[in-house]
Amino acid sequence: YQCDWSSDVCSSDLDHTVESFRNDLYAGYKTGEGLDPELFGQFALVEDALTALGVAVLPMVQYEADDGLASGVRVARDDERVARIFVCTPDKDLAQCVEGDRIVQVDRRKGEVRDEDGVRTKFGVGPASIPDWLALTGDTADGFPGLPGWGAKSSAAVLAHYDHLEAIPRDGEWEVAVRGAARLAATFDAGYEDALLFRDLATLRDDAPVGTVDDWRWTGPAADFATWCERLGLDRTVEKVAKLAAERA
Repeated sequence: YQCDWSSDVCSSDLDHTVESFRNDLYAGYKTGEGLDPELFGQFALVEDALTALGVAVLPMVQYEADDGLASGVRVARDDERVARIFVCTPDKDLAQCVEGDRIVQVDRRKGEVRDEDGVRTKFGVGPASIPDWLALTGDTADGFPGLPGWGAKSSAAVLAHYDHLEAIPRDGEWEVAVRGAARLAATFDAGYEDALLFRDLATLRDDAPVGTVDDWRWTGPAADFATWCERLGLDRTVEKVAKLAAERA
């Protein structure tokens, strides 16, 4: 994942390993099982290549890359010099970091920039409710199933009114009309503790050690960058990066 904090500040938060503290919370959470060894073998290569490019690399071990991004967002948000923060990933987990139009999420593939209103338009809930929404709908990529019968639309409809799991009446006496409410309420009551656990899994931590905004400032490539480009067959990249570094100087 890459996160651009301003026009000249950039860091890359990477999963140095696949497992994290969440594997201790839930046995079914994603692991490295089934990961192609050739793909895993490229993790260190990517870190080294980014370091050669001059990008601040923040390898996550106990935490995950998403936690590193959330931690970077917190640090940048609290720095009055930072006018706007762009979180460059389409991952729905990171939508919980969006605040107003100062902290936005960028989906480069779709060419979309989502502010707080954009998150509501896409998911039906505000950023603060994203972990609750994921708890109900589940996240197959991370390995937790959510609650049976709770889809994206029903979860959004209920949470748009109640915001968080604790506020949803477990007796089904809801102040919002949802198709199959009685069945959903019964499932919610029976699986309430599971939902709380799933929300904990979906909640990004923002206390990972990521340094300061000044640590992330891009000042140009390292001395061995040209060697890396030659190795990867990217000869024209050397010239492009050198031009960019000169413009930023």
